[in-house]
Amino acid sequence: MSTREYMLGNVAIARGIVEGGGRVISGYPGTPSSEIVDTLSKMKERDFYVEWSVNEKVAMEVAAGAGMTGVRSVVTMKHVGLNVAADPLMTLSYMGVKGGMVVIVADDPGCHSSQNEQDSRIYSEFSLMPCLDPSTPQEAKDMIPYAFELSEKFELPVIFRPTTRISHGKADIELGEITDHRVEAKFEKDPSRWVMVPSNAVVRHPHLLSIQDGIQEELEISPWNELTINEASRIGVIAAGIASVYAKEAIDNLGVSASYLKIGAYPVPEGLIKRMYEQVDTVLVIEELEPIVEDRCKIIAKDMESSIKIIGKTDGTVPRVGELNVDHCVKAIADVFKIESGLPVIKEIEMELPLRPPAMCAGCSHRATYYAMKKVFGKNAVFPGDIGCYTLGIQNGTVDTTLCMGGSITVASGIYHSGEKQPICCSIGDSTFFHTGMNGLLNAVYNKANITVAILDNRITAMTGHQPNPGMGLTSTGETTKEIDLEQLCRGLGAEFVEVVDSFDVNATVEAFKRAKDYEGTSVIISKQPCIIYARRTGIRLTPFKVDHDKCVGCRMCVNLGCPAIEFDKENKKSTINATCTGCGLCAEVCKFDAIKEIQK
Repeated sequence: MSTREYMLGNVAIARGIVEGGGRVISGYPGTPSSEIVDTLSKMKERDFYVEWSVNEKVAMEVAAGAGMTGVRSVVTMKHVGLNVAADPLMTLSYMGVKGGMVVIVADDPGCHSSQNEQDSRIYSEFSLMPCLDPSTPQEAKDMIPYAFELSEKFELPVIFRPTTRISHGKADIELGEITDHRVEAKFEKDPSRWVMVPSNAVVRHPHLLSIQDGIQEELEISPWNELTINEASRIGVIAAGIASVYAKEAIDNLGVSASYLKIGAYPVPEGLIKRMYEQVDTVLVIEELEPIVEDRCKIIAKDMESSIKIIGKTDGTVPRVGELNVDHCVKAIADVFKIESGLPVIKEIEMELPLRPPAMCAGCSHRATYYAMKKVFGKNAVFPGDIGCYTLGIQNGTVDTTLCMGGSITVASGIYHSGEKQPICCSIGDSTFFHTGMNGLLNAVYNKANITVAILDNRITAMTGHQPNPGMGLTSTGETTKEIDLEQLCRGLGAEFVEVVDSFDVNATVEAFKRAKDYEGTSVIISKQPCIIYARRTGIRLTPFKVDHDKCVGCRMCVNLGCPAIEFDKENKKSTINATCTGCGLCAEVCKFDAIKEIQK
């Protein structure tokens, strides 16, 4: 009797890792991938090692090291994280592994929580590593054990590409048996394999190319690619990953007849595509993000000297940006069949809806730090920002740039060295500083950048789901470890001006920023206060505040802080504080009329 359980996609993937016998799992948190390591680290009975690494490059190298010893390993990250890890990835394809290694890279079509929506399948083509592209959470779970076996067969890591809808969708999952894959870790010295000096690399590259045909043949007959020929139709639909589910439903909804090829593994199944070409004269390719499959289909058609018509993203039939859905597929398929889609016409809503931009939480310490920063540096200063909750400082004018993880300090340095005359104060979170900010600070000090660096230490990796980081003294599994002292670390990187402040002590923070601004060289302010959500989860409670309407003059100074707990009563022209107040006290600090006080118990 099979066992079924209702699971989040990422939890199903974690289950797949356990079923497949993963023994070393590393990663860096990033939505939509974070719950995979979160799930594994919270398992009470573990026979595997799991860690949050300090960045994706480090995580990739940890998993690679394990793979060299013959044990099965996994590294997890989001799509932009693979940019950080691309350096080891590209050489690892030459070296290969002994134990199965799976590189889980969660893509984010639609930029739900990302600064771009790049397609990780391109890295598969670039590195010549096979890639698996699940269409459902069940398939995602089932693919992981297969990926371990595929990796071991060709001694090459396998890229696994779930998207946001797979990772964060939920489904009833049929569980499989847990593999007792217990090999003894043993590193066998082999300089020609593991030491990628040029003389060895030029030998390993031809080896990598030589196994590509075998990988293609293996994936051609895998269960992840499925071809259905409909002899009554001259139209074929090829769909990849989660888009294959949408496309199949769209075909059924329209009631049309078409040959259909589902692709869930790369390199694409050329034999199946050629079989479809023998039956049809028009092919519609449906895939999320880049026209990876579409371009390959065109190459195959050209090699066959076929006049088959291939439609997809490049001609605009399928959108090239954002997520796809069933309606997108219905419209595209209806266009190809030259029939009405039957989709309802969406009328524009005449009512004006209020804007609801994302905002920092009520009581977020970053708001207090940004208030002090702006008060000292002024609105004309340049404020390079970084990736994290604090990016929302854009709403109060203290984030002028956001490029990538760790980019704030280096961008600030570049702006300074360009000759910019305005003062420059950049901001970066504690976890992001550990990720890739340390090199930036070292570079700024070494190259004499006259900038101020604000490290917003909220004691957690907040934006991706409250994972621990090296500054907390906790590992991914909750074990105590060395707590890295940010002040000592910054001084070790050469910064001579380093001050630590309490974010909620606004006056002290303002004075510290004044000293930092006046300092000639690279100055560092570490603004420390726990994330309010994490603080509450750990039992910390502050007394909320209220407005004394007899003293409030309606100046809106407190409202301008942008705290969700503070509202303005237009009728009475007074500020009010709602039930979401967490008691940080910033509003009371900025009120010039002593109109905001703690609620007396």
